[in-house]
Amino acid sequence: MNEYDLDILRLGSQGYCCAQIVVLLALEMQGVNNPGLVRAMAGLCDGCGNQRCTCGILTGGACLLAYYAAKGLPEQENHDALPLMLEELSDWFEEYVGGQYGGITCAAIVPDGKPNPVVCGGLVAACFEQILRILMENGFDPSQEPA
Repeated sequence: MNEYDLDILRLGSQGYCCAQIVVLLALEMQGVNNPGLVRAMAGLCDGCGNQRCTCGILTGGACLLAYYAAKGLPEQENHDALPLMLEELSDWFEEYVGGQYGGITCAAIVPDGKPNPVVCGGLVAACFEQILRILMENGFDPSQEPA
């Protein structure tokens, strides 16, 4: 059992989808509420709503990395490591998920078109652990709200 499994189950039972849960885990870690961001993440759920696109766990995870490392204000710049962080997450997801399911679309992962709490929850947990590792290796504290 992963340390985030109970939180993932709780959030899933509240009606949040995979991409929203990835972001909510980080927001809860920070003690921050950001309903607008959480709502926006719903656009990535279920492979952008049609099952044919990339799994929302990966796209949500990429958004979470950008939440910490991308430009947010006119005077800011993207962190130099952002492209490599995104590439590392994508490469890991393709190998880990694509290797198991033959692809990284929702249709490949859950062929019946219904998000599976066991499959999807396990992938959210594994992906969130990767995101935390990537952030920490690049000098970000996931428990702190980005500047």
